[in-house]
Amino acid sequence: MVSSELLVLLLDLAGTIAFAVYGALSAIRYTRLDLVGVLVLGSVTAMGGGAMRDAILGATPVNAVSDWRYPAAALLGALITFFAARWLARLEPAIVVFDALGLGFFAVSGAGTALAFGASPVGAVLLGMLTAVGGGTVRDILLSRIPSILYQDLYATSALVGALIVVVCEELGFDDLIPATVGVIAAITIRLVAWRFKISAPGVPWRDSISGAD
Repeated sequence: MVSSELLVLLLDLAGTIAFAVYGALSAIRYTRLDLVGVLVLGSVTAMGGGAMRDAILGATPVNAVSDWRYPAAALLGALITFFAARWLARLEPAIVVFDALGLGFFAVSGAGTALAFGASPVGAVLLGMLTAVGGGTVRDILLSRIPSILYQDLYATSALVGALIVVVCEELGFDDLIPATVGVIAAITIRLVAWRFKISAPGVPWRDSISGAD
């Protein structure tokens, strides 16, 4: 049976690679960055959220700098994307699919890590969401874009649901593999369905009437 520590590690590394690919694709698609820029942006997307989580939990030095497997996975994902960008760019859903994969993996691993460090259930859910969206937020800021978490396709909601499932199942005493699997699938499904049908959280209904106000 897979131990909880190994499961979190595998999910973390899978999310790192997926987000590195997504970050690198975003860099190539929206900017004219060179190889170094693509590697940096892919790595920031992949490891930013986990670094924030670890810093909040006091797990320092953070995995991004203390465990060679994380930067290696991030750089590998970004490097492959740099050379395969022309092929990947033809597949419009590819960017969103890698984003959804990273979102699901990180939401679940982030919540599991927080619980392992003694975080409260509410804190674990929030840290799971932060792990999933933190790197993408930093990426968007570097690209001078409004962070996806603020407006796009139930982005934060997907991560929140995935993390919530893990925490609730943990409290109910389920085996680690079951909530992890369900949480990942739920987060990925919500993200992809929201993207496919352009579903977003409700906006301010009277926004237009106040948009010109001082």
